[in-house]
Amino acid sequence: MKLSIILSAYTFIPPTQSLVSAKAGDTSLSVGLNIVICIKQVPETTEVEFDKETGRLKREGVAAVINPFDEYAIETGLRLREKHGGKVKVISMGPPAAEQALRDAIAMGCDEGVLVSDRVFGGADTWATSLTIAKSIELTGPHDMIICGLKTTDGDTGQTGPEMAEHLGEPCISYVSQIIDVKDGKVTLKRNLDEGVETLEAPLPLIITVGKDVGQPRLATLRGRLAAKKAVIKSITNKEMGMNPKDLGLDGSYTRVTKIFTPELHLGGEVIEGTPDQLADAIFAKLKEAKIV
Repeated sequence: MKLSIILSAYTFIPPTQSLVSAKAGDTSLSVGLNIVICIKQVPETTEVEFDKETGRLKREGVAAVINPFDEYAIETGLRLREKHGGKVKVISMGPPAAEQALRDAIAMGCDEGVLVSDRVFGGADTWATSLTIAKSIELTGPHDMIICGLKTTDGDTGQTGPEMAEHLGEPCISYVSQIIDVKDGKVTLKRNLDEGVETLEAPLPLIITVGKDVGQPRLATLRGRLAAKKAVIKSITNKEMGMNPKDLGLDGSYTRVTKIFTPELHLGGEVIEGTPDQLADAIFAKLKEAKIV
């Protein structure tokens, strides 16, 4: 049985940041919500190969799609716009080819797309990626809510959304399964936990990450595909951001993939029989022999 727990989500808001500031957007909802959806283009297949030298995915010649969890983020943003009005902006960091993912998102119903692309961004881990996207979002104008997919199929970390919240100084709620309401500059929502379901209230602006429980993503329509084909995709490079290249890409990453390998398959084993005390002594001896203890 799942329990529903009413809690409040708090975050530190610096004195210079008001909930109705330009950064926060218009939380009165008189003109609707300014929603930003973060998406990533990932390999369509799970049978990907890694470059043993660099530790990166080999993306050349592999069909790419919108990260599946990001489609649920898009659906969440579109439903919020349908209920409260406003605009849904989709943003992606990647090579020029990632523009297609943005057009696919526009075909689903998003209003505009922004591609964050520069060679200096290459090789970024989640920290450098989140910093780059956070800065890009600030450049694109005010926002009320940023929605990310729970995780990506190529990285599977689920770290970028929460790290963006740290860079932007905004609250973050992960594992969101339902948005109940948005009013008076606050959002009420539910999220799934191992122990049950939490009902939370948090101030705008904020970042959420969503899973599959938020609702099945819609398919692109013919009208949407025509609009996506004609859409002008805005591009942001480090020239517009003006950041130190040492804070970006591989140079700005705190983590590195140092080795990738396929684990060896170990067959067989040794069966030890005896009393509990005998088994404990035998296992301890084996661990000591292997210099584990």
